[in-house]
Amino acid sequence: MTETGVRITSGWRDLANPTRFVSIADRAVPWLAALSAIVLAMGLWMSFTAPEDYQQGITVRIMYIHVPFAWLSMMCYSLMAVSALGTLVWRHPLADVALKSAAPIGAVFTALALVTGSVWGKPMWGTWWVWDARLTSVFVLFLMYLGLMALTRAMDDPPRAARAAAVMTLVGFINIPIIKFSVDWWNTLHQPASVMRLDGPTIHPSLLWPLLTMAIGFTLLFFTLHLLAMRNEIFRRRVAAMRQVAARRAERAG
Repeated sequence: MTETGVRITSGWRDLANPTRFVSIADRAVPWLAALSAIVLAMGLWMSFTAPEDYQQGITVRIMYIHVPFAWLSMMCYSLMAVSALGTLVWRHPLADVALKSAAPIGAVFTALALVTGSVWGKPMWGTWWVWDARLTSVFVLFLMYLGLMALTRAMDDPPRAARAAAVMTLVGFINIPIIKFSVDWWNTLHQPASVMRLDGPTIHPSLLWPLLTMAIGFTLLFFTLHLLAMRNEIFRRRVAAMRQVAARRAERAG
């Protein structure tokens, strides 16, 4: 094995140690939180000073929060799918922690995407909601987040709950490409992709840069919240393990 391969393997093993991970998270979270606050502040300033759209007018400003929320709702589930593989294939001890901690954050981002999309859709489409392919598939994603949260809390056996959640996550991942390509496969009210395109973005730079800045800021915020949630989940499991040990000792003493 090369020296680079040894370093990567060593780093992977370090992250597999919950104590080592908590130490890294404690150092990283303040920096990530500060950076996300700075980038979001810049993004908000750019969003409010960006020109209005010639068709949508001032309502285009909703795009600067709605689109990042929608992106992060899919990115979060994709991260959970990788974590599910880590549980089922690589047996990484923190994979289930990552999956379980990401689900509530993904549910919030998805709910915000649905709400801001409805607020944006009312003046543009004349209605708060339509059951088109994009909206319906995102709503299904929200229900999947809620289902995974309920599943992990309904089972008392942690290893069994971890495997069940991992399988359910991987099965539900089929919805992510459906969300992404729904505007291409079906006739929907949503416009086709205008940023992530093989031939380059079609959106004007004066609107694109505020959007990308907000997306980066919210992505940094997501990782900040995810690290905090993972750290709290590790502490929660430690407390639960200590309570079980104390209960067994009490039974033996009795």
